Formats: sequence, C-alpha cells, structure tokens
Amino acid sequence: MENKFIPATSVNSGKMVEIQPDLQMYTVQIVNLFFVGSRGDWVLVDAGMPQSAEEIVQEAEKLFGEGAKPKAIVLTHGHFDHVGALEELIQRWDVDVYAHEQELPFLTGKQDYPKPDASVEGGMVAKISPMFPHEAIDISGRVHALPADGTVPPMPGWEWIHTPGHSPGHVSLFRPSDKVLLAGDAFVTVKQDALYNVLTQKKEFQGPPRYLTTDWQAAKQSVIRLAELQPDIAATGHGEEARGEELRDGLAYLVREFDQIAIPDYGRYVEDNDK
Repeated sequence: MENKFIPATSVNSGKMVEIQPDLQMYTVQIVNLFFVGSRGDWVLVDAGMPQSAEEIVQEAEKLFGEGAKPKAIVLTHGHFDHVGALEELIQRWDVDVYAHEQELPFLTGKQDYPKPDASVEGGMVAKISPMFPHEAIDISGRVHALPADGTVPPMPGWEWIHTPGHSPGHVSLFRPSDKVLLAGDAFVTVKQDALYNVLTQKKEFQGPPRYLTTDWQAAKQSVIRLAELQPDIAATGHGEEARGEELRDGLAYLVREFDQIAIPDYGRYVEDNDK
C-alpha cells in the first residue's frame, strides 16, 4: 500500500488547523489526521494516505521540534486512507499502534476489507473507488487492542467509543473535559463520494463514505450515539471541523434524516435496497 499513490486531492491538502491548543488537524490530500498533545508528549491519530510518511514527519517536526516522535499512533480504523503511511512511520519512529480489537484482523494480515463498492449510489469518487487498496496490512507485534475500559493508554483524558458501521472496529475519540470529538469516518463533513465536493471541501454533514461502508444500521446507531454526547467541537476524517450550534444542529439533522441523507438507495451493502 505504501507504494501506491492515490491521485486524489482537495483545496485543504497540506493545511494545518488548530482545533484546540493541544490538538492540530492536518489534511493529507483528502483525509485528516491529528497531532494530539505537546512537545515531547504527543500522539498521532490516524496515518494518512499512501506515500505521505515524509510529509507527516515534516509536519510533526514543525510542531514539536527536530527528531520529534509520538508516544504512539492511535487508529480510528484501518482503511487505506487512514493507514497509508503507517508501516513506514512505525519503522521510522519505532512506536506502537492502538486500535479496536475488531480491527486487528485487518492490521495483522489475517483478513482483507471488503472491496470498495463502485455500484453504490453516489458520485465520481464512488465510481473510481475500486482503485483504492482494500488489502490487509501486517503490523503484527506493533499493534495492540484498545483496553476494554474505554481508556486510550497514550492519551490521558480521552476515551474511545465503538462506532461500527463504516468498519467493524471503527472507534471515535472523545475528551469529556472540553467535549472534543474526533469522529473518524463515523460521520464526515463533506460528501465524500462526490468529486466536486471533495475537491472544494464544501461543508455538509454526511454519513460515513458510502463506497466503503458495509453495515448501514450499525452506522446509523453510531451517529446517534455520537450526537447524544452533545460535543462542542468535532473533527472528522474528511472535511472541516465543526463547532457549537453548527455542530449540534448538523448532527441533529443527520440523525433525523439519516435514512435519506446517508444510506444510499442502492449498492452492494444496502440490504435489498431497503432502508
């Protein structure tokens, strides 16, 4: 995977945004990753697109100083655009990885993800999705299951929440002290299957990317659970961050209209095309 360049980008590619003083969001082509913490005490959440390792290292050193490396890498899930640089970063930084136990088969070479669904209702990105890697990576010996008590060992003050649907072991990360949510792809703030929207990053509350989501009922319950947290700030795997009333109203609308907004009318993973 690390040798396969994906020809996709957006206007936000290469942009760093401060979400909180100890939380920075960086966009690699079409996907966001997060630097959580401060100099000498930080964690990387997700690992970007294939062939982005050097870019990620450079951005880390801009934030935290030359030679900076994280305490660990935490994954929301293991799809290609969230682990694209992972193997190279592990080798370079000599760090461990944390993910949900149900995501481990895809991270230890035991099971491939289902193939992206080009037949799903959606735009051009959905149509070209078969070019996206879906094969498992193998970081056996480096990856550890997140503990069952909901804590995130390298991230004190944060908790993980199981938000399946987009993938079996998808998690979102929440910090109760300031109600900040890192939602991964449980929901996103851009219509990820539409090429124009991805390029321009037009903000709108959407369900998980359609072409890789295999369990729509679980995905709906995951969005409901996150909305119940009433977050003050949310940053997602794709799209721009949202705050305050915009966030709460957007999530409430997505929950209320999930069947119409998020679930496609047809596709391989839509049971009998029946929402």
